Amino acid sequence: MQADDSRAALLDAGERLIAERGVDVPLRDIAAAGGQRNNSAVHYYFDSRNGLVEAIVERRMNRLEQRRMELLAAHEADGTGADPHALVGMLVGPMLELVGEDRTSHYGRFLEVVRTHPVIADARRLAGAERAAVRIIATRLGAALPQLSPRHRRRRLETMTTVLFALVADYERALQDGSRTPHLDTDTAEIADMLVAMLTVPARDPA
Repeated sequence: MQADDSRAALLDAGERLIAERGVDVPLRDIAAAGGQRNNSAVHYYFDSRNGLVEAIVERRMNRLEQRRMELLAAHEADGTGADPHALVGMLVGPMLELVGEDRTSHYGRFLEVVRTHPVIADARRLAGAERAAVRIIATRLGAALPQLSPRHRRRRLETMTTVLFALVADYERALQDGSRTPHLDTDTAEIADMLVAMLTVPARDPA
């Protein structure tokens, strides 16, 4: 196998096995599933387990960011760029689009497993140029919740991410087992409705 092909095969294997067995799946199993006879192949290509997780995230993130930037521009043009439902839809839609097109994808389930990993959870990563669209959407969502205290806004946005990953993972499973037929616009709107409801429900306890 050429180096690029070997790296891609390890990314596919890592995404699938981490989704199925958890982030601590033995690296030698990922190497074997990726067609590598050398148990150290993951270290050779990615330096470490964390490096592999980061590479899996980044492989998909470029496409998601580009699509979200396109959606931000479209909603700016029609005046809905600050609408909570539109903003949440910009997070949801590209993810459903990705897993709907790639029926071998385990990315939704992978994200559900690694959601607390620093590659996902470290807020400092939002400062990078590669997360510009997510940063803009998160900032606008926070501004669209003025009825909540800063503490409640932060908690709601963190919880929304957890629920979003779980819903996308379930969607991906349903597509692959044939129990669901994709209807991108309707599916995106349905999940966005649930997430917006969670974001905007009045807080019960004092700030």
